[in-house]
Amino acid sequence: MNLPNSITLSRIVMIPLLLWILSPHFPWRGAAGEQELAASVLFILASITDGVDGYLARKRGQITTMGILLDPLADKIMVTAAFIALVAYNPSVVKVWIAVVIIGREFLISGLRSIAASEGFTIQASDLGKLKTVIQIVAVVSAILAHRWFQWEFFGVIIPIEWTAITAIYFATLVSVISAVDYFIGFWKKIDHAAADRRKSFVMTRKGGRSVSPAE
Repeated sequence: MNLPNSITLSRIVMIPLLLWILSPHFPWRGAAGEQELAASVLFILASITDGVDGYLARKRGQITTMGILLDPLADKIMVTAAFIALVAYNPSVVKVWIAVVIIGREFLISGLRSIAASEGFTIQASDLGKLKTVIQIVAVVSAILAHRWFQWEFFGVIIPIEWTAITAIYFATLVSVISAVDYFIGFWKKIDHAAADRRKSFVMTRKGGRSVSPAE
């Protein structure tokens, strides 16, 4: 078990811990917002590990089959668990249909990547996908904090927690849909190209039982 994979596993371990903190069974649910702060810090730490494990795997040359399988799985479980928990924890901010759209997008992309892998090509993460990840982090953390606070004031500066949460949630939903369409278009182009290559290979094989190049 190398370091990058250990970090990925730590993210998976954080998921049930996050659900426990957001549950009514969390023992420290004081007026000071211990529950919200603990959940926010934990989610931020889990999100940081998402970038650290991949960076270390590439830098150390420790990209493994286990890591390739675990990393996206951990990401999908983390996002799914967070939004399902928030539907119950702060339903005024995170609506059921929003959770369905965001979670459905994650499973759609996972399905497309699985098909792409079986066809021998990959779908690289787009800038929209990376933007979606950042917005989701902001949305989840602000939605957790909005359960306790409407706004914060620091040295006379007002930070609208609830407004930020609502804006980030809807923006994350919009970017999730757009990035899903972008992924699907990229997938369709590659799968169509792969099908054309197979048809060409089949035609070449049929010509006299030998390979024939297009120039012939």
